[in-house]
Amino acid sequence: MKNYAAVVIAFLFVFTTSAFAANYVKPDIFKQLLETNKPLVVVDIQKKDDFENHHFKGSIETNSFPASSGEEKKLLDKAIEKIKTTRGDVVVVCPMGKMGARNAYDYIKSKGIPENRLYILEGGIAGWPYKKMLVKGTEK
Repeated sequence: MKNYAAVVIAFLFVFTTSAFAANYVKPDIFKQLLETNKPLVVVDIQKKDDFENHHFKGSIETNSFPASSGEEKKLLDKAIEKIKTTRGDVVVVCPMGKMGARNAYDYIKSKGIPENRLYILEGGIAGWPYKKMLVKGTEK
């Protein structure tokens, strides 16, 4: 009985963690991608005030945070149009790199963007250690 319980617990752990799996990119790797000008689409889901305060140059402003309602997810459609015209990786940026980013990631994936192109910036903008790379205002 003990072995059976251990197997069930292990199965549930693997099943639930894989069901919630997403591709994350660490800040140092993302920094390298930005510096090499590799084809990349940065989808920023921060609220308008936060985006104006700090974002990555060239990112697509969606103001869709937390991307949980249908209306918020619909704000991602302009980014999806751009994503579909490219072959580069897609990095979702949100305030903390947690549930809002995951919601956006799942929505983008549901629109036919292959998961092997999708990433979430680990730690979000709050965890970004290279603050001098961020821009303010309407600078795109």
